[in-house]
Amino acid sequence: MTIHAAGTLTIQNALIFDGESPDLFEGSITVREGRITTVGQDAEPAGTVVDAGGRTVIPGLIDAHFHAYALSLTSVKNETGPLSYSALAGARRLEAALVRGFTSVRDVAGGDIGLANAIEEGLYPGPRYFFTGPALSQTGGHGDIRAANDASCFHGGHMCEVVDGADDLLRAVRHRFRTGATAIKLMTSGGVISPVDPIRVPQYSAAEIRVVTDEASRRGSYATAHAYSPEAIRHSVLNGVRCIEHGNLLDTATAQLMADNDVYLVPTLVTYDAMDRRGVEIGLTQAGAAKNLEVLRAGRNAVGLARDAGVRIGFGTDLMGELEDEQLAGLRLQCEVLGAYESLRSATSTNAALLRRDDLGRIGEGACADLIVLDGNPFEEPSILWNESRPRTVIKDGHIVAAGDMTFTSPQDMHPAPGR
Repeated sequence: MTIHAAGTLTIQNALIFDGESPDLFEGSITVREGRITTVGQDAEPAGTVVDAGGRTVIPGLIDAHFHAYALSLTSVKNETGPLSYSALAGARRLEAALVRGFTSVRDVAGGDIGLANAIEEGLYPGPRYFFTGPALSQTGGHGDIRAANDASCFHGGHMCEVVDGADDLLRAVRHRFRTGATAIKLMTSGGVISPVDPIRVPQYSAAEIRVVTDEASRRGSYATAHAYSPEAIRHSVLNGVRCIEHGNLLDTATAQLMADNDVYLVPTLVTYDAMDRRGVEIGLTQAGAAKNLEVLRAGRNAVGLARDAGVRIGFGTDLMGELEDEQLAGLRLQCEVLGAYESLRSATSTNAALLRRDDLGRIGEGACADLIVLDGNPFEEPSILWNESRPRTVIKDGHIVAAGDMTFTSPQDMHPAPGR
């Protein structure tokens, strides 16, 4: 990847979505040392100048449900293969996400400080990388890869760890924070590809969930939960979980409970749509296909219920293996439910608030210079958000990482950049 680094960068003649307001405005954006310094009509050209030509500039997108190590739909391959291979392949997945415009991702089952440091130090190009480390699963839960007739031992792998009991969970949470995790992931209901756990049944006891959420809160962080059913969502919310992943079987009363407790929802509509269309290609089992169909049909309705209740709705994809190329299609599916404005806000400022990073997901003075120049106005033509044939310029930390069809008026300023 060729990266253009600009100590100072100016984007002129732009239509700007600031990440929060439904009203686009015309103006310029000036960036110095990776931060936005001025936004508006009065910004004087400085450094490298990009003429947006009336195109729309939006904040860099945030995928709040990403899996760098999900190299296959087969759990055993993801969990037990060489970690060196998973890290190298994961770095490639992260670079591809960055080029699509995802300048930040939250990895909610996997990742580690080594991969995060490699990106931060510029060894590999990638988005800002927030990770939980392996998700926590009870025995026989969503993160336990063993079938009923499998008598082998499995304590965990690269994406999930099987941990039972409050004392052991407390140690596991403390270990994750010691090694750089920014949040904790719990499996509190069954899942689509796991072999022995019905989707609707809540997982972990109240005491087990509570010890995780209390310790995360004490650390100044939070716990997020994989949960599909109302029963599992209520169980999670009432025991201190701050965010629900998926939530496809959500009902009205449970949506209101989430809103009342300021719990986020991160829907992942695209993963079920992609598995439904491409299940045979990727080796989805018959049991997995049946469970996937149940959550696929309910997912859009759940997002609508959450919106109506006032739940803060983020955006995630949860794509595994070859399905990673469907990442932008997630915006199409969310737009079909929420519209372009609400979907863009989900993938920018709402996800940034979930990450507790008020310098991400917005275009304003002091914000990180993570930006996308789109080939048109997404409020008038939403398809430019997911149509990869349309050029887009991606900027992370003030560095142009994908130039689209933009031209620069100060080519002498171009030089290799650190990855950051």
